[in-house]
Amino acid sequence: MSIETSRVHKTSYDAETHARLTADSDAIVARYPQARSALLPMLHLVQSEDGYVSPRGIAFCAAHLGLSTAEVSAVATFYTQYKRHPNGTYTVGVCTNTLCAIMGGDAIWEDLSDHLGIGHDETTDDGVITLERVECNAACDYAPVVMVNWEFFDNQTPDTARQIADDLTAGKPVVPTRGAASVCSFKEMSRVLAGFGDGRADEGVGAGVPTLRGVELARAEHWTAPEFPTGTTAAPGGSTEPKVGGEQSSAQRPVTTPADVSPAAEQKKQSSDDAKES
Repeated sequence: MSIETSRVHKTSYDAETHARLTADSDAIVARYPQARSALLPMLHLVQSEDGYVSPRGIAFCAAHLGLSTAEVSAVATFYTQYKRHPNGTYTVGVCTNTLCAIMGGDAIWEDLSDHLGIGHDETTDDGVITLERVECNAACDYAPVVMVNWEFFDNQTPDTARQIADDLTAGKPVVPTRGAASVCSFKEMSRVLAGFGDGRADEGVGAGVPTLRGVELARAEHWTAPEFPTGTTAAPGGSTEPKVGGEQSSAQRPVTTPADVSPAAEQKKQSSDDAKES
């Protein structure tokens, strides 16, 4: 069941879609002790429906969690994986952080941008590819790295990256270097990020040779980490860590104050929501 709220949010989802999203959202909310903690995966859920975090998706999340649309929008605009305009079928991300850049990431980015005729967070006219300049793909051992809907394509060059883009545009299958054996659509990946498995978690290669080189060296040299002390974990200065709900904890603080739920405040929030959703 969704949270009861006196605030009314407009949404243009048809009855069937609304019921399906509600059922999925209820399953997401059930994972958390506080319903508002479900907002991040719920944003991925509505993104899997619309291809971006749409105004109606924001309104849906707000109504289901008892939040204002301003609160939901504040979260949706903070994280780059939430798109505020329609995304392509495939997000092609080129890492241009330090290691990838000096290994050729900048050259890959410039070549792909020229080849596709688009810049950062822009989409080709056919709606197939959205190009992104990514700060880090967490795959420095395979630099330079390109990702397609967050599947790895390692040790790339301008030529290989361009071929990937051409194959995607032509509707040909592309095979990631590691992980899943194929690339799904942006909407399908958004649903996975919402926490709904697609049965592909155990496909393909996981940790490759470069990733395992350090641990293999440690085993060969018989290097081990010091044992972690057992017992109560002490904070700096000898004091114990604060308990949940304790004096220094925010976990049990009320979400709202009396001013937040006053009739005047509720009317102001409702007017603001209506203006954003109209």
